[in-house]
Amino acid sequence: MAIVRTDMPITSAENERVIGALVQAYPFMRTEVLANTVYQRPIPTLVIGNGSRKVIFSAAHHANEWITSLVLLRFAEEFAQKIVSGGRIYNQDARDLAERVTVYLVPMVDPDGVDLVVGAIGEGDIQYDLAKRLAENYPGIPFPDGWKANLLGVDLNLQYPALWLQAREIKFAQGYIQPGPRDYVGRAPLNQVESRALAEYTRYIDPDLILAYHSQGKEIYWQFQDIQVPGAEALGRKMADASGYTLADVPYASGFAGYKDWFIQEFRRPGYTIEVGQGVNPLPLSQFDEIYRDNLPILVLGAEGL
Repeated sequence: MAIVRTDMPITSAENERVIGALVQAYPFMRTEVLANTVYQRPIPTLVIGNGSRKVIFSAAHHANEWITSLVLLRFAEEFAQKIVSGGRIYNQDARDLAERVTVYLVPMVDPDGVDLVVGAIGEGDIQYDLAKRLAENYPGIPFPDGWKANLLGVDLNLQYPALWLQAREIKFAQGYIQPGPRDYVGRAPLNQVESRALAEYTRYIDPDLILAYHSQGKEIYWQFQDIQVPGAEALGRKMADASGYTLADVPYASGFAGYKDWFIQEFRRPGYTIEVGQGVNPLPLSQFDEIYRDNLPILVLGAEGL
């Protein structure tokens, strides 16, 4: 029986349960907590493999993109199963891949926001009431389905020191000038627990590549400004060809202060934002099987590299 359930929205508690169960079932996997949010929800990691090549895959920077957490957890479970059975994952021998690569997963960067969107924080809860009050600043955004931010109303993927002032200028011009459901950059880069924890973890791991999972659009973004990263476009093309996704230019208004942007700027190594599925967030679970099928080659190619 599968440990990862894909028939229901994932909560922060379910994310913790799944990670704990996977580590128990597969002792070669390991976990640690990066940090606790201001509401004391942990941000756990899941690590698989022992290779010298290191990659970080993150998901659910944005609350209503929680389906991406399931993608990473399902990948971890399939990878572990194939290691045990001696099978292949996508086109790679799983045991050989695990000997060459260490994959660091952060399946849920924004556990507070996810719990709001999926209903684990309900009406009458003080956290719900505080979020609803922030949402009232932006009445055109549906609540809670339109919520992308953490529960302090800061968009975690606009928190990184990669032309953060440019992001602030753009978002302020669009009207996102105070905490709310989305697109508020915060008062300074990395001033939120979640974004700061992921940045510190990334510096500590010093990975060869990162994938940042978002939804939606079936697109792969691989650039930041005019920084030329050797091999990044070629690997992006392989990912696009294998998945059916489009290797795309980042829209200008979304092109600053993201985790992928900061990684490319700071490390000069391949970093990709993967926009899974199509439609309006949160995407329905009916899309999950297709999303996972499309993204398994991206995950394996990202782990393997060129």
